[in-house]
Amino acid sequence: MENSVDDTICAIATPVGEGGIGIVRVSGAQAIEVAAHVVRPRNRQSLQELENHRLYLSDVLYPESPLPPGEGQGEGPSQAVEQGTAIDEALVVIMRKPRSYTGEDVVEIQTHGGAWILQATCHGLIRHGARLAHPGEFTKRAFLNGRLDLTQAEAVLDTIQATTSRSLQAAQSLLRGSLSKEIETFRERLIRVLAHVEAGMDFAEEDITFIQAAEVQQALTDTQRVVEQLIKSYEEGRLIREGIKVAIIGRPNVGKSSLLNALLKLDRAIVSDQPGTTRDVIDESLNVRGIPLRLLDTAGLRQTQDTIEGEGIRRTEDAIAEADVLLLVLDGAEGVTDEDRAVFDTYGSQRHLLVMNKMDLPESQAFDATLLPVKDGTAFVKVSAKTGEGLDHLTSVIQSVCLKEGLEATPSVLVTRLRHKASLEQAHCSIEEAMRSLERKESGECVALDIRAALDALGEITGAVSTEDILDRIFQDFCIGK
Repeated sequence: MENSVDDTICAIATPVGEGGIGIVRVSGAQAIEVAAHVVRPRNRQSLQELENHRLYLSDVLYPESPLPPGEGQGEGPSQAVEQGTAIDEALVVIMRKPRSYTGEDVVEIQTHGGAWILQATCHGLIRHGARLAHPGEFTKRAFLNGRLDLTQAEAVLDTIQATTSRSLQAAQSLLRGSLSKEIETFRERLIRVLAHVEAGMDFAEEDITFIQAAEVQQALTDTQRVVEQLIKSYEEGRLIREGIKVAIIGRPNVGKSSLLNALLKLDRAIVSDQPGTTRDVIDESLNVRGIPLRLLDTAGLRQTQDTIEGEGIRRTEDAIAEADVLLLVLDGAEGVTDEDRAVFDTYGSQRHLLVMNKMDLPESQAFDATLLPVKDGTAFVKVSAKTGEGLDHLTSVIQSVCLKEGLEATPSVLVTRLRHKASLEQAHCSIEEAMRSLERKESGECVALDIRAALDALGEITGAVSTEDILDRIFQDFCIGK
């Protein structure tokens, strides 16, 4: 049977593994009725009699049929637990619609966080009419029931995945509706303009002017300006949400792995004097003043006949293609070599900064960066992976290279997702075409058609205009239980 939004759904809402608390969530029209078969309040009231948004101590009952083989840490139907036996004590809260996360009746069962207990609880709910929720289905229902718009639903996932204070701040801003409010403000402006334009079309024969062309032009210009600002904010917003991907590259034995370890302050990568030690890309994250840095330590770039080292170099090239900035690491003690020049010739056209390692050695004082064809404005940083000198300056320079305007200049509303940027660009093109139609004194139908296209593009961001395909793409990245 095909799944329906009218189904009652359930899922374990806490991460896999052992913990002090585990939560099973149920949502749907039959949520309370289904949960009543699985939990029994200690105060002897029925679940239907419990008040909203209050925690009640309850017993969790063993399902009326055994767990399927393979569930509950490998125990199957042979386990000797009587049906209806209390297997745990829990806190239960009922949230009746519409005052719940999904906008439906919701029951949350807070048990101890053992895997077997949670699986048994969930299995009991399924036995009595619930089905297992799909990834993101609770949040999808919140959207469908008008509790969240699409940008807020996406911000829920961003909040869960936030790794720094800055990425959490951006996610919370979206969750509170900052982008939604901005978009709805100029959508309303366009709707008013469209209404006047279409009214003029309806009364064209009576020569009634509902709005002057100059007013339409000004409204479109003002909207266009805001849309452009939001589009420009995307690059910084993306970096704050996803992190700045920093690929550490260079010839073998210049200290790339040592630099990674020094930045992380732990021995994550193997360090050896033997060239070719790093055979794979090592991906680690670092929180630098609220911005996540994703550091990619790569294999040394050189010609090689070794099959495994060659595969490592191929993976390095993939990492370079995905990176936001490259750290071209040079050995300050050895100076610039032909291999360094070869690396620079291949990758020097990408966004990068030069890093001279081993500044603690006396030989590094004679290092001459001008031996490379460095462009004016290219950042050049001296560090010592051994002593840690220069590392704070290096992380600051990485930020300044990627976040050109600096953190203090960050706008209050950030676009953090490519989906939003693509829709804004589509709206920008449609508004631009409407402005051209006005300049060419074309019919109101042409202007109205372009304004409607802009409205549809903007509506896709918040979900005012949506398709099942868009919704599937958005919620497929969520975990089950959220």
